[in-house]
Amino acid sequence: MDVPEATRIFDEHRGRLHAIAYRMLGRVGDAEDVVQDAWLRWSGTDATAVADPEAYLVRVVTRLAIDRLRSAQARRERYVGPWLPEPMVTGPDVAEEVARADTVSTAMLVLLESLSPLERAVFVLREAFGYAYAEIAEMVDRSEASVRQTARRAREHVEHRRVRYDTDRATRDEVTRRFLAAAAGGDLAGLMAVLAPDVTLVSDGGGKAPAPRKAIVGLEPVAWALVTFAGRMPAEPRTEIVELNGGPGIVVYSGTTPAVALTLHLVDGAVHTIHLISNPDKLTGLRPAG
Repeated sequence: MDVPEATRIFDEHRGRLHAIAYRMLGRVGDAEDVVQDAWLRWSGTDATAVADPEAYLVRVVTRLAIDRLRSAQARRERYVGPWLPEPMVTGPDVAEEVARADTVSTAMLVLLESLSPLERAVFVLREAFGYAYAEIAEMVDRSEASVRQTARRAREHVEHRRVRYDTDRATRDEVTRRFLAAAAGGDLAGLMAVLAPDVTLVSDGGGKAPAPRKAIVGLEPVAWALVTFAGRMPAEPRTEIVELNGGPGIVVYSGTTPAVALTLHLVDGAVHTIHLISNPDKLTGLRPAG
């Protein structure tokens, strides 16, 4: 097979490969590195001998991501403050498909951090992309019976710990706009009107930007923290509501440089969980419209 044809086949599957790697790793840059490594392996392979290019490439990406996850676990144990996934701009194709949007949400990615690398791989391949157990067994080099057990264990773990957030898009859009208006205006009462009584604010500065090193819980503490944060906006602040991780998100820019990204998770129409990322290393992929 010539190089143009090999490139065409790889590009045909690139989006899916990146989506799998991102859900497994929670970092856009790491996912891109894994996809690039997969391309290097593919380009050195006799593609004419590969009966199912998608299965081959997904297997390569899955195994590379598992290896990277294992090496990342020690680093995350030393991470300063809470670790949150890197926000990723998503399109309406994800937002309109609830099941896919849920598996890429920051809330789900945080929950997947509590799984082992193998459990996470099996969960992502099965729940997000619908691969058969026999296919997954080949991808992770396990027996089908073992994969079924791993999938059941991972699913039970996730179901036991997950919060059922609202998925109604119109409500989420409206609440996000109200939240942004209140926060930007330092409107404490306006903020409290959209926050749940047991709201939680989790901030990830990674030791590189000011951020609480523990989650803040409760209506008044979170509202005051947000008002205080709004009073410390960067130079030339500008905000945009953008599509992040399958739902509406907020990005604060200093000029054209992203300074903060927020995602809101609603329960019964009120903001139940806020993920705020100010670690500059995790914001490089967010650029203003235009």
